Formats: sequence, structure tokens, C-alpha cells
Amino acid sequence: MPISPAASANGVILENEFFSRNFDREPFAFEHNLAGHPLFDPEHLLRLARQMSADPRDIYYDAGDVRIDQRWDQTPVCDLPIDELLQRIETAGAWVVLRRAEKHPDFAALLDACMDEIQALSGRDMRASIKLRNAIVFINSPNRISTYHIDRECNCLLQIRGTKKVSVFDRDDRDVLPDAEVERFWAVDNNSAVYKPHLENRARVFELTPGRGVHVPVNAPHWVQNGPEVSVSLSINFHYHDALLADVYRANYWLRRLGLRPAPPRRSPLRDAVKSALYRSARAVHTTARRLVASR
Repeated sequence: MPISPAASANGVILENEFFSRNFDREPFAFEHNLAGHPLFDPEHLLRLARQMSADPRDIYYDAGDVRIDQRWDQTPVCDLPIDELLQRIETAGAWVVLRRAEKHPDFAALLDACMDEIQALSGRDMRASIKLRNAIVFINSPNRISTYHIDRECNCLLQIRGTKKVSVFDRDDRDVLPDAEVERFWAVDNNSAVYKPHLENRARVFELTPGRGVHVPVNAPHWVQNGPEVSVSLSINFHYHDALLADVYRANYWLRRLGLRPAPPRRSPLRDAVKSALYRSARAVHTTARRLVASR
């Protein structure tokens, strides 16, 4: 099913001054024209989910009650087949993630269109800086929570059906997100960010309805509360090639494990470059040693 002529002619993401000013710096709301698009009809999404379930890496789902502060490895397991779960989505308490929808040609075209517009609106040439990009579809039951976390991707979340509230925190607020949590995230634990309920009032809350979206910068802590209807959202996200900042956090994680108190990144370009180089060298030595042991 091709992208509608209206979407192609008018652009998917509508003009917004915040893209050029705040992109990958601060969260902001924007508007888009994908609400009601036939690609996101329930029957079409059901067929897509069935196709994607052939590869477990392309789909994730669970069902049950979750807390804002619950770790991903504590999430209730769901044994239902994906098509049966989607048919019960109104009452299943489910969180369904179609991770690589761009494997379908129509979603690949939509991803291309969105990325072109994000690049134009942000005023950045991102073609050389992006190593991986994805179109992810979220299908969630009424009132379902997506737990507090941070991501390594830069993200634009477009609401298609239903409503949700997205609470996004300042990634540079070290009361909310201490350096040690960021270091652990990049080094060993994707779910390292710890929700602090007494700081909830520091979040910016974005109310998403069909046709509205929110931009979430890399590492900005956030959690999501779905509204009273089934929610369908499209996430356009991408990873950068540049790993300097991440490698500094990784180096700091291991330095902290040695009992040191490493300085945060961005305070000294020279110190950051040295830490990154040392970390990459140590990782290369470790990888080589593991291969040698495995070959014996």
C-alpha cells in the first residue's frame, strides 16, 4: 500500500521552528499528517505483525500490569501468538513493538520520507552521520504504561491512533539522571536509568493525539502513559556513527569501578579523546583475547 499522495505532496512532518533550534538538544512537540493513514489500519497492521513474527528479532510483545519504575527484565511474559494478542488488544494490557517495519516496502518509503524531512527541518546533513535507522510501530492496549528508560537512539514519535502522555526529562539534569546511570547504560545495562518519583514534576509532559508527535533526544529519560483507547504510534529513530561520547561514558564506568571519580564528558576535549582511545584499545585487546581462547 503506497504512501498517500496527500502525505507525499504536503510532507509527513509539518514545518516547525523547534526542529532547527532544539533537535537532539531538547524535547519538543510537532505535527504530522499520518493520522488515519491506511498503512496503520488494524487489518494491515495485523498482516504486518504476522509477517514480522517469522523473525523474533523483528517483534516484541508482552502483556500485563507494569509500573513506571519496572525494569524490562521484570515485564510479564506473554505466550499468546501475536495475531491472537492483537485481536484481544482492547483488553490484553499489551505492549506490542514491530521493530523493523521498514522491511516492508511501504514502511521503507515512509521512513525515507520522514528522514528526508527531519534532515531538512533540522538544517543538518545527517546522511554521513547515521549508521542505522528504523521505523518502529507501537501498538498498545488502553491505559498501558511504557516504563521509564533512556535510549541510545534519536527519536521522533508520531501518534497515529488513540492518545498518550509522554513525560520527558532533561538528560542533563544530574539529579534525574546521574552520571553513574548514564555510564552503566552505555557500558553494561540498557535499563540502568532509575525512576525517581519525587522528581516527576521536572518532566515535560506532551499530550499526543492523532496528528501530533514529540521529539525525544538521545538519552533523554522518559515514560509513557496510554490513554483510554488502543494506541498506534510510529517511531522514526536512528543511531549515530559518532561513538566518542558513548566511549567516554564506558571508560568512566570502568574507572568508577576501580574506585576513581572520573570527570564527566564534554569538560575537556583532550581528556575525552584520550579516554575514548584507551577504551577502544582495551576493548580491542579483550576481543582479541576472547577469540584466541575460543579458537583453542
